[in-house]
Amino acid sequence: MAIRSVEAPVIDRRNFLSSFAAVAGSMPLSAKLLALDEQTPQLPDDALYASNEEAYWSELRKQYLIPDDEVYLNNGTVGSSPKPVLHAIVEAYHDTERMAQADPEDYPIWGYAAWNEFRDPLAAFVGCQRDEIALVRNATEANSYIANGVDLKAGDEVLTTDQEHPGGEHPWNLRAKRYGIVVKKITLPRPVPNAAAVLNLVNDAITPKTRVLFFSHITTVTGVVLPVKELCALARSKGILSAVDGAHVPGMMRFNLHELGCDMYSSSPHKWLQATKGSGFLYVRDEVIDRLWNTIATEGWDDTKIRAERFQRIGSSNVPALHGLRASIALANQIGMERIERRHRQMADYILKQMMDRGAQSWTSPDPALRCGIVTVNVPPIERLPMEKWMWSAKKIRIRGGEPSKLRLSTPYYLLRKDIDRFLAAFDEYRSSHHA
Repeated sequence: MAIRSVEAPVIDRRNFLSSFAAVAGSMPLSAKLLALDEQTPQLPDDALYASNEEAYWSELRKQYLIPDDEVYLNNGTVGSSPKPVLHAIVEAYHDTERMAQADPEDYPIWGYAAWNEFRDPLAAFVGCQRDEIALVRNATEANSYIANGVDLKAGDEVLTTDQEHPGGEHPWNLRAKRYGIVVKKITLPRPVPNAAAVLNLVNDAITPKTRVLFFSHITTVTGVVLPVKELCALARSKGILSAVDGAHVPGMMRFNLHELGCDMYSSSPHKWLQATKGSGFLYVRDEVIDRLWNTIATEGWDDTKIRAERFQRIGSSNVPALHGLRASIALANQIGMERIERRHRQMADYILKQMMDRGAQSWTSPDPALRCGIVTVNVPPIERLPMEKWMWSAKKIRIRGGEPSKLRLSTPYYLLRKDIDRFLAAFDEYRSSHHA
């Protein structure tokens, strides 16, 4: 059988060079998109906040690349990194990629160093010690560390809820399928009426075989803020490890890990802290660190002296992401978490009331202490996905939810009252035109 030769395509050098020049010529535009070639607006001062809060938040809105004609209601999935964070990331790339470190043994790789310059501000921000924090890439990775690292045998029970994110639920399901542990789910009411209801459900579900209580600080399904401190105290009183998925919490509301009393905590600061995508953390209470096995092993994995640092020994990774994380913490501190949390609650309360006035069924807790920056409502007979696509294509409004009729509406601090009113008007229009 004859073998046909395959000739390499002839490169048109003129077209290739023209294309290359076009790409090179577009670089200033890319820089402009990252706001590196223009003056980043100064943050508004406290005097403006005191005189006109909405004007203050309008000024902060200028720190984001989201176009003025778009409304973004989905920080619950991913936040938009503001300009100070983007500056920090890009400048870190410029610095690290020069390969000009003072020490010839120093290389800009993540997984072989303490990186205390990033862990220190993070630990102060979340209320723990540096040695209890490991820098990882997201809450899913941290949850997998927890699920794979705790000593469990076949038949041991992990107690969780029916409102967990797949990145929190499935690490335990994998462990169950492979090693025979038992995952038990508590069904949370929609909405959760009060903290006592949750505590009673958990207490009644605990058995002599329960070894771990795993739950979300703020659930991804309804945005309910669960009573973490009380749940962790209950677990401790029963000799059960407590592990909390806090993906939504940093940047949405104030919290202190030591005060919460949990044994382990995971998070994805790319949501409400609006940090770099691919920056996360795992907290392990110091008394528990030596009970958690590594699931990624490289140099230092078995060095107990470095405490939680051994869980961030993952090999080469993205150091500029850590610069963005640090910048996001600095920005939140500069604005003030008390101010940010108050804004989140105000906007969430406003959109919840407006939706309930329109006949929506609230899945968000009626207890103000059990909600913050996420409002979840059910709006039958409207189908969520067709409306979500219409909102974006016709109105430049991004929402998120679940089938068939659930809307999960996030209210980040840079969301303005007029943005919410735009969404409400669009909702009214869609309902009247599609479900008259």
